[in-house]
Amino acid sequence: MTTKEYIEKFLKIRTKDMKIIPFKFNAPQEKLYNAIKTQAEQGKPIRIIVLKARQMGFSTETEGIIFKSTATKKNITAGIVAHELSATNNLFEMFKRFYHNLPDALKPETLKSNAKELVFNNKEGTGLDSKIQLFTAESGDRLGRSGTFNILHISEYAFWRDQKATLTALLQTVPDEPGTIVIIESTANGYDEFKERWDKAVAGESEYIPIFCAWHELPEYTKEPPEYFKPTPEELSLKTLYNLTDGQLYWRRTKIATTFNGDVDQFKQEYPASPEEAFISTGNCVFNKLLIIERLAALRNLEPSRIGRFEYDKVILSRDVAKISNIRWVDDVNGEIVIHKIPEVNDKGQRKPYALGGDTAGDGSDYFTGKVIDNITQKCVATYRRQRIDDDLYADQMYCLGMYYHEAIIGIETNFSVSPTNELVRLGYKNLYIREQVDDISKKIVKKYGFNTNRITRPQIIADFKALFRDCPEIECDKETLREMLTFIKHDDGKESAMDGKHDDLVMADCIAHFISKQGSFVWSKEETKKEYNILSEFEDKKSKNKTSWSGSEW
Repeated sequence: MTTKEYIEKFLKIRTKDMKIIPFKFNAPQEKLYNAIKTQAEQGKPIRIIVLKARQMGFSTETEGIIFKSTATKKNITAGIVAHELSATNNLFEMFKRFYHNLPDALKPETLKSNAKELVFNNKEGTGLDSKIQLFTAESGDRLGRSGTFNILHISEYAFWRDQKATLTALLQTVPDEPGTIVIIESTANGYDEFKERWDKAVAGESEYIPIFCAWHELPEYTKEPPEYFKPTPEELSLKTLYNLTDGQLYWRRTKIATTFNGDVDQFKQEYPASPEEAFISTGNCVFNKLLIIERLAALRNLEPSRIGRFEYDKVILSRDVAKISNIRWVDDVNGEIVIHKIPEVNDKGQRKPYALGGDTAGDGSDYFTGKVIDNITQKCVATYRRQRIDDDLYADQMYCLGMYYHEAIIGIETNFSVSPTNELVRLGYKNLYIREQVDDISKKIVKKYGFNTNRITRPQIIADFKALFRDCPEIECDKETLREMLTFIKHDDGKESAMDGKHDDLVMADCIAHFISKQGSFVWSKEETKKEYNILSEFEDKKSKNKTSWSGSEW
């Protein structure tokens, strides 16, 4: 019998109207269960992080999984850590309800049952010797010294007081072995440690599978609208983005008016339609947040054309001269370059013009970035992002990216380091952005390669990009860049940059790309395309189509 079959056949829950009914999975619970099943069938430790709207039933489902494991298997220890004592007590009442409503033949012997522990065993020690322990996060990092857990449920993590230290200690109690389970679930609570863990899971930088369920995925969140109901422009936009009914829109409207006293942002945090809505920025966002969230929703199921990097042959001819040849593309899901749209060549063989803006890493936590835009439509077509790389190797990738996009005009920020720009000069790249500045000694206007960000140019390029995105949000198709834009705020001192602890490297590369594009071409080239520009066309998509078949799993 699978875990789901056991839960739905034997466990009972209490409804909002105080009725005791059999536990049947709803749509969000099915989504979580399938994610767990996938990892289990792959023979991996089960690691899930859940970002949720209110009252989706994830805690109930997780406790059902824990109860099934401890009530049917030997030597299982499960830990549940809630954010406050009342929540811990509620979870214990749920376990008692599961137990008391079991058929007598399935009830394991119970040695201990209190608000902190439920032990399935007997005085002789011949029972299951499995147990469920309940804690509150207020106990701090002492929780990590309580033993070893096979299953760990972290509930409402965003509302813990000392998130990082407490969870770090707890996770050390769970062996990194197949069959172990860690589920972290929470509604959002601003930009915190939960947000950091969520972002890493989404980016594929952790072993956790991210699960998000929007409020409208729960069928009960609907309300029959009155005859006079007419959707607002914002509601019509949501209706199109998420395929909502008028009943769902009316439920949303009344919920905002009654529960949240008209505070739309608070509703979005508690009942988000997308992950980005959940993590509402507390700062004064420079860009229109609604447009960003709508754009992310539109891109949710859109995959990039290619992900990878360039390989090439490089020869150092002298101190001042180097040459790159034999440029070739390598597919790699962990690569630093995302190709959103390949460079265009029309039926006459003429090439479309492009611009490539770059931002260098200021310190070890920043990223080297590059944004390629279509010079005619101003739309983003490629994104480069890597945290640690030598200046010359970064320049090499920018050289290859520029050559691939029809010798795009390249302008790299020179404030922190001029090395990437100097390396492009050494490589003989012919289409570099040129700026004018006053020489400190001669006081004459001289021409320099690269883009200089200063107190005059920075506000200008940000304002230009802000206006462009406001009028045409379709210009941006990179999800990571859009997420940076959500945390790009105006600080108390007037400076516009990333929130503390966040990044704006992609945003600045975007701003630079759009600004330097004015120095590039805005018409298709007159000459026919050359063979060396067709770098990607020679390579077949080698995405794996292998599927593994599993059987006999408890899931």
